[in-house]
Amino acid sequence: MSTSTHHRKKKDRAGNVLVLTAVMMIVMFALLAMAVDIGYLHVVGSELQRSADAAALSAAWELVGQGTVLGGGDPYSAAEQARAVAAEYTGKNVVGGISPVLAEGDAEIGYIRDPQTDLALDSTDPSRFNAVTVRVRRTSESNGEVPLFFARVLGFDSQGLQADATAMYINNFGGFRPPTGEGGNLMMLPFALDRQTWQLMLAGGGEDGWTWDEEDRELVSGADGVREINLFPQGTGSPGNRGTVDIGPSNNSTSDIARQILEGVTVEDMQALSDAGRSLEFDANGELFLNGDTGISAGVKDELDDIKGQPRVIPVFDRVQGPGNNAEYTITQFVGVRIVEVKLTGKMSGKRVMIQPANIVVRGGIPAATDTQKSYFVFSPVWLVR
Repeated sequence: MSTSTHHRKKKDRAGNVLVLTAVMMIVMFALLAMAVDIGYLHVVGSELQRSADAAALSAAWELVGQGTVLGGGDPYSAAEQARAVAAEYTGKNVVGGISPVLAEGDAEIGYIRDPQTDLALDSTDPSRFNAVTVRVRRTSESNGEVPLFFARVLGFDSQGLQADATAMYINNFGGFRPPTGEGGNLMMLPFALDRQTWQLMLAGGGEDGWTWDEEDRELVSGADGVREINLFPQGTGSPGNRGTVDIGPSNNSTSDIARQILEGVTVEDMQALSDAGRSLEFDANGELFLNGDTGISAGVKDELDDIKGQPRVIPVFDRVQGPGNNAEYTITQFVGVRIVEVKLTGKMSGKRVMIQPANIVVRGGIPAATDTQKSYFVFSPVWLVR
């Protein structure tokens, strides 16, 4: 082989190595570029999900807090306000350098009865709405696709992304479990109200002399459209009983009543109820049974005064049988209320424990087994189900 031929082949091999090296570097840079863009898309996707989660949670809490549910307002208006809150919180979370805007239909309000079996929203009855689904998009139709960087050299200028979130709460309870590990006691008063009086109040009966100032968290004198009724019984149909029920020990102790007024129902109370063969859960007929207690008396006036304005759950009964402490109340509903006025001195006809409906958030609630409404103004905390 001549010297010139040898040098030519050597030069060709060197050139091939350079070409191969160049190709490998191009491939590596392309992979690096794609990795950068993929990482950026992952970040934007996380921002989209954060925005959707925050919007859905905030909108669902808005439904819980809507004053219209207390004053008999328009549930459609409550749903629109929830959508407005969803749009507000969507815009507060920057996604890929912009504040996204919700398109029409990207915030849906509806009802979910059992999130374990079906997350589809039922929008047929606004009075039952308890869930919000929010979709936040970076697409060509809404907010623009996410721009890419290095992938443009391969012909990919942008990528569409979206995230969905559904938040809900329970607003129909069939009873309550012991609050073990749930972060506190069950804030339920041991006072039962007859269903007829409750329904009369919902229909516009009763008084309207007090207003709950949500901003200052205080009661003020004056009308607000939320009716009030007297919890102090003028006659329960049970001679010698004053409308108090045993939720726990059956020792008819005023001190137990006072404790439950201030602190709520404890795990020990629930266990004592269970030991007596009773519970705080409706049976297959939608009823539960509680014994009568000593009744509302001046001995608990100070405790009732101390919790004025604070929301509590009370049981509502359809009927009562038996006298005094042997009375048995047939409970058919739970409702949220707040005490607004207490007067337990003077003649019987002048005694008053005035209550009005109030939203209350509780833990340990058992969802109702059917769509029949078994509780009013009582809500679980909001949580993400998707």
